[in-house]
Amino acid sequence: MEIRFSQLKFEIIDNKIFLSEVGAFAQSEGRGFCELQIAGENKCSHLGVKMINSSEADKLCYVGHTLTDNKLVIVQRSELAEVETTFVSYGDCKAVQISSRVTNIVDHPIVLEGVSSFVFSGIGSYETTEDINFTRFIQSHHGECQPETYSFSHLGLYRANVQSQKRIAFANTGSWSTKEELPQGIIEDKTKGQMLMFQIESNNSWYYEIGDYPHNQKYYLYLGGANSTHGNWSKKLDPSESYSTVSVSIALGKNLNELLGEMTKHRRHIAGKCAPDESLPSIFNEYMHLSWDSPSEATTAIYAPVVASTGVEYYVIDCGWHDEEDANILYHYVGKWRESNARFPNGVRKTMDYIRSLGMKPGLWIEPEVVGWKCTEMIGYYDNDCFICRYGKPVCVNNRLFLDYRNAKVVDYMSETIRYMVEDLGAEYIKLDYNQDCGIGTEIDSLTFGEGLESASRAYLSWIDDIRARFPSVLFETCSSGGMRMDYGTLSHFSIISTSDQTNYQKYPYIAGNILSAVIPEQAAVWSYPIDSWVGGFSPTKEWVAANVSDEQVIMNMINSFLGRMHLASHLELFDEHKLSLIREGVRYYTSMVADKKNALPYLPIGFTKFGKKLVASGLLCDKKLYLAVWNLGGEREVEIPLADVAPKSAKIAYPACNKENEYSLKYTLYADKLSIKFTKDIQARMFEIEF
Repeated sequence: MEIRFSQLKFEIIDNKIFLSEVGAFAQSEGRGFCELQIAGENKCSHLGVKMINSSEADKLCYVGHTLTDNKLVIVQRSELAEVETTFVSYGDCKAVQISSRVTNIVDHPIVLEGVSSFVFSGIGSYETTEDINFTRFIQSHHGECQPETYSFSHLGLYRANVQSQKRIAFANTGSWSTKEELPQGIIEDKTKGQMLMFQIESNNSWYYEIGDYPHNQKYYLYLGGANSTHGNWSKKLDPSESYSTVSVSIALGKNLNELLGEMTKHRRHIAGKCAPDESLPSIFNEYMHLSWDSPSEATTAIYAPVVASTGVEYYVIDCGWHDEEDANILYHYVGKWRESNARFPNGVRKTMDYIRSLGMKPGLWIEPEVVGWKCTEMIGYYDNDCFICRYGKPVCVNNRLFLDYRNAKVVDYMSETIRYMVEDLGAEYIKLDYNQDCGIGTEIDSLTFGEGLESASRAYLSWIDDIRARFPSVLFETCSSGGMRMDYGTLSHFSIISTSDQTNYQKYPYIAGNILSAVIPEQAAVWSYPIDSWVGGFSPTKEWVAANVSDEQVIMNMINSFLGRMHLASHLELFDEHKLSLIREGVRYYTSMVADKKNALPYLPIGFTKFGKKLVASGLLCDKKLYLAVWNLGGEREVEIPLADVAPKSAKIAYPACNKENEYSLKYTLYADKLSIKFTKDIQARMFEIEF
C-alpha cells in the first residue's frame, strides 16, 4: 500500500510504514520517520551520541492513518508507546510541517530520553559527499543570519567504513533559541538538482543531526527538540499520559530562490498575525542612537513632532520609562514596571496622549521575563518557585533573575502589568524584550533541567496568546537583544520581530541582505538610524550632523529597512529640511510597498551575503515586479547584478527619486540578463524597481 501526501511518499509493508520519498530525495528501501528512546531499553547500535537507531524505532508497527486535503496523521505503536505523527501542508507551497505525540500505553511509568519530530534517511549516497552541500545559519548578537556552506565531505561525512561516528549537528541549549545558530538549514544534492530546507520551531533548546545510515548507504536528517544527551531533557510519562514534540517544517526547491520562496509561502501560513499589524505600519523607536535607556517627558516632546512630520505611524518609548535609577544601573532594578516620576514628572500617560495628539500611536518597552537582582520589592513578592531555579536557587545572569510563567503568581502580576501599560498608560504598541539566556533550564516541577525549560517556555507563549487575545488592538513586538530568539516557535505567536541590535548602518546590509531567508518580510523589523552617532555618550548637535551625516548615509539607512519592517530611529530633529525630505520620501516609499510585500518572495540574485563583502543585493519578487536593494560597501563602483531568471524589461531607481539637480541619479543599464550599475560613491545604496 502507498500513501502520497504533498512531496512525501510512504509505503506500508508487513505491518510497517516507511517514508521512501521527500521530493527528489529518495531511498531504494524506505525507513521509519520516528526515533524514540525509552530509558532502560536497548539502543541497538554503537553510534555514540547519534540519535538514530533508538530503542523503539524499529519496533514501531503501523496502526492506521487518516488523510484529508492538508493533513496526514499516521499512528504507530511499539509494546511501550504509541506515536501519532501529524503532517500538515498547504496547497500553495512545496512544504510540510511535522510533529509527533507520544503516549504511554503500558500500566507503569516510562521515561522518554529522546523523541524526534521528524527523521528522513534518503539523502545522497556515500559516493557523492563532495556533491552534497549543507548550509548552516550562524548567529551572534549584532551578526544575525550569516549562512555558511560546506560540502558533507568538508564537514567530515565521507566513506571510511560502512558507518562512522561523525555527525553534522548543532544543539542549542537555553532560552535564547538562536544565539549561535538559527534552527534551520539547507541541504543541496547537486547531482539531483534538488534542495531541502528545514526549520525547527522551538523557542528554547533544539537539536538537528545529519549522519550516515549504513543500511542504505545514504545520509539521514534528524530534527527535534532537546534530548537527554543534548539539552539535559527527559520526560516521565505516567500510564496514558502523552508528550508532544516541537513542530518542524521542510520545504523543497530546485534552486535557492525557489527554495526560499516555498519556505516563505509556508511560513505565511504559520506566522503570527494581528489586526493592528495588518497594514505593516512604520514604526519609530526612541532607543537606537537617541534616548538609549534614558527617555524622558522633555526629550520626547522635542523628538515627537519631527517624527510625526515624517508620516511614521507608531512612536515607541523604549527602556527607561519605568523606575527611578540611573541608566547605567537601571537593569539591576527592573521588575515592578511602574512609571518613572523622575523622567516623566507629569506621568507617562501625558506623554503618550501627546504622541497620540500628533497623529501617531504610542508604545512602550518591557522585559517581562526578568526581575533585576536588586529589585528587592519584587524578589520579596515572588515565591522561590516563581523563578527559574537550579539546586534550590534562582538562576541569576547579568544581574537578572528569570520568571517562570507556569506559576499563577507570575501570570497574574505580569498580566496586570500589561493591563496597566495599555489601559492606564495608553500604550497601543508593546515591545517585549528578553536580553539574557537563562541557560539549561529549571528543576521546578520537572524531571530534568531541559524538561523544565521546555515547559516554562511553552507557558510563556501560552501567556502571550492570552494577552494578545485580551488586547487585540495592541501590536506586540518580540525582541531578544535583537534576533536572539528568532525562531518560528516564537514567530507563530507574534506578527513582528526585531532582527538585530546592530548599531552600524554600514554593517546592517549584511543582515538585511540575508534576513528574508529566516523571517518573512512582514515580520522582519530592521533598524534605520540616519544619524549614526554613538561614540561613548557623544551627543550630536545640528552643526555636527550637518558636517558629518551625508545624504547617502540617510539613503542607505532608509533602504536597509525597506525589504522588511521599518524601525526608524535617531536624532531626526537635528536634520535640516532637505534631509528630512529624504526621510519622508523613504517612509512614503516603504508604505507604498506594503500590498506587494505581503505576497512577495525573497530574491537573492547573487546569493547570500556575509560580513566584509563589498556588494550586497537582495530583493522581493512579485507577480510582474522585482523590488531590488543594492548596496555598494567599498568595492568596485561598476557592478553587475545577474537577472537572467526574471527576464527583465524595464528598470528604474525607485528611491531616492532624482531631484531637480539630479544629484541622486546613477548610470545604470538593463540588459536581458543583468543590471549594470555605476555607483558614484564608495559607500552607497539604491532601491530599484524592475518590471518583467
